Amino acid sequence: MIKEFLEIGEIVGTHGIRGEVRLNPWCDTPDFVSKFKTLYYDSKGCCAAEIKSARPHGNIVLLSIKGVDTVEQAQKLRGKILWMKRSDAKLPEGSFFIAELIGCEVLDADSPEKAYGTLTDVSETGANDVWHITDKSGREYLIPSIPDVVIDTDVAENRILIRPLKGIFDDED
Repeated sequence: MIKEFLEIGEIVGTHGIRGEVRLNPWCDTPDFVSKFKTLYYDSKGCCAAEIKSARPHGNIVLLSIKGVDTVEQAQKLRGKILWMKRSDAKLPEGSFFIAELIGCEVLDADSPEKAYGTLTDVSETGANDVWHITDKSGREYLIPSIPDVVIDTDVAENRILIRPLKGIFDDED
């Protein structure tokens, strides 16, 4: 399901004495966070955080937020989750956020009336992601997120069509 606001990371500490915060990003790279001019303190976009500057620093992002000018003010933000507005992100065609894939119904590409279950988690392995599909009985199956298996992903319709490899599901030969 396409979501208007998505979690982008957690403020895990301060940096220096001028109010900068350390953000642990929940995205592919810290560079992704550096492109945003506005982030949000809530999932509805009611409380905006205007970003004065953002720069990668190893595997974290150092943020300077308007109105946060002292280490004491920055310390009060520790543990806060920051959210991004999806329309502010520029994704390549056919790319999705993991948070949008979670909850999608997984169906057979050749027989769409056959449901395998719901996508409940994604593991990032390096070579390709592995999708966790949980059926109605609670059993979990793992499928590789590769073009031969994942035929169509439609987060707007909350569905994914797959052609599973033999042996993944019990009824496969």
